[in-house]
Amino acid sequence: MNIKQLAATIYQKRSFLCVGLDTDPDKLPAGFANTAQDIIRFNKEMIEATLDHAVAYKINTAFYEAMGIKGWQIMEETLAAIPDTHFSIADAKRGDIGNTAAQYARTFFETYPFDSVTVAPYMGKDSIQPFLDYTDKTTIVLGLTSNKGADDFERLQLTGGQQLYEKVLTTVAGWGSPDNLMFVVGATQAAALQNIRKLIPEHFLLVPGVGAQGGTVEEVAAAGWAPNCGLLINVSRGVIYASKEDDYLQAARLAAKGYQEQMASAFK
Repeated sequence: MNIKQLAATIYQKRSFLCVGLDTDPDKLPAGFANTAQDIIRFNKEMIEATLDHAVAYKINTAFYEAMGIKGWQIMEETLAAIPDTHFSIADAKRGDIGNTAAQYARTFFETYPFDSVTVAPYMGKDSIQPFLDYTDKTTIVLGLTSNKGADDFERLQLTGGQQLYEKVLTTVAGWGSPDNLMFVVGATQAAALQNIRKLIPEHFLLVPGVGAQGGTVEEVAAAGWAPNCGLLINVSRGVIYASKEDDYLQAARLAAKGYQEQMASAFK
C-alpha cells in the first residue's frame, strides 16, 4: 500500500489509527507463554480484533530483534498476517552510510516486504536515498520526537533562528515528495504541530504518543490536519494491552473502536 492508497482508506474508514504491535512477552495475558507460537497467536488475534477500526499496523522491530532468531520469525509471520488493505510499518529507525543503508532498505522492503520503514536523518541524504530509491515504498523520517531527549538536539537553535528539527523537515522534504515521504512527530509536541504543518503542508505525519504518553486525538487533529488528513496516529499499549484478563480481545477491539470514533469527528 502506498500513501495515496492509505489516504483513500483513511477517508473510507474515517480512521487514521495505526496499531503498534510492540509485543512484550512479559505483558501478555494469562495463558500465553514466551514462545514464538504464542506470540504469533497474540499478534494475529490483535490484528483480527482491530482490523475494522485501524488503517495501519506498526511493528517496532526492537521488540522482536531482542528475541534473536525467534523474534525475526515472529516478525515475519506477523507481517504476513497484516492484510494488504492496511498500511504496514517497520519501526526500525535505521540510519547509516549509503551501502549499509541499501542493505537496510533491502531488508525491510524486500526480505520483509513492509510498505514503509522509519529512518533517522542524522547522517544526511546518502543515508536516506537508498530507501527513497524504492519508489513504491514509503520512507518515514524522524522529525520531532516525543521523548525528553528531543531537546538535546532536535530543538537546537541554528543561525538565523531556525530550530534543527525545522531544518531537517524542510531539507528532507526536498529529497522526495508527499507521495513517498512521511515524518514522525510526537503527539506530546502538539504545540509545534501547527508550525510543522506550515513547513510541510502536504506530507503525512506518523504521530506516536497518544494515550499512554499523554497526547490526545483532538489536539493532534486540530493542529496537524491536512487536506488529505495527513495524519497517522499510532497507539500501542492503549490497544494491545487494554486488558490482561480473559477479555483481552474484546478490550483491544473496544479500545481501537474508541480511538476510531474520536478520529471520525475530525472529518469535515
